[in-house]
Amino acid sequence: MRLWSIHPRYLDAKGLVACWRESLLAQKVLLGETKGYKKHPQLVRFREQEDPIQAVGIYLEYVYIEAKARGYNFDHGKIVKVEPGNQIPVTTGQLEYEWAHLRAKLRQRDPNRLKQMKIQVAKDIIPHPMFHVIEGPVEEWEVVN
Repeated sequence: MRLWSIHPRYLDAKGLVACWRESLLAQKVLLGETKGYKKHPQLVRFREQEDPIQAVGIYLEYVYIEAKARGYNFDHGKIVKVEPGNQIPVTTGQLEYEWAHLRAKLRQRDPNRLKQMKIQVAKDIIPHPMFHVIEGPVEEWEVVN
């Protein structure tokens, strides 16, 4: 499961579809509708919110908006709760880690997309709109490979 902190605009087609599916899975986990993934580290920051279902709903909403802008037909009705809420902090180190991770994926899957982005340094990366950036290392919950 990968719930990206970077803006969905950076994801290639496979990445965006996977993000949608994995975010829907995260929503099911937070609703208690699964047997697995209950302790997945990517869910920590959502669980820490006052309303985790609202938080993952906002996350999904922005993935949906990006998909719709690309002409994809994601089912908005699968999002359980979409209400305005607080932004979640994300560290500069986390964004840098995820940008490196995505670059490696794009080099293999969609090198042209990577070239078109023309992003030289991670500090130029825009976060997913539900996050606000703070200084810091990779998040404690991240499993670094």
